[in-house]
Amino acid sequence: MFMGEYQHSVDEKGRLIIPAKFRDALGDSFVVTRGLDSCLFVYPRSEWESLEAKLKTLPFTRADARAFSRFFFSGATESDLDKQGRVNIPNHLREYAKLTRDCVVIGVSNRVEIWGKEAWDTYCAQSADSFAELAEKLIDFDL
Repeated sequence: MFMGEYQHSVDEKGRLIIPAKFRDALGDSFVVTRGLDSCLFVYPRSEWESLEAKLKTLPFTRADARAFSRFFFSGATESDLDKQGRVNIPNHLREYAKLTRDCVVIGVSNRVEIWGKEAWDTYCAQSADSFAELAEKLIDFDL
């Protein structure tokens, strides 16, 4: 399980340090792709394969299913860590998530998310007020 929030920077070559606490769980090879809310999702291979199997069951006859699959898979890239614990994030993903320098790497249960610091700060500020309301809506899930 991934949890926590860490501040790091993307270097001029597009490399980002992955927090040490996340490295073992990500494994030798993992997948980085476009996420929702203008961040990147990072999945260990086992989680990616599980998600891929679920997405394969979506009916390709539905335009929304095709659009989501295209968006999700076309942005995906298989990645690994270098000896310093950094991942090289391709330019198209850095542009999508607006990763320029300062980043926030967070653990979200079965995945890691990578955010531009400014986007993360904005998201947190907007979400803070609605956190209690969201919790009420999720009461049916026995939280």
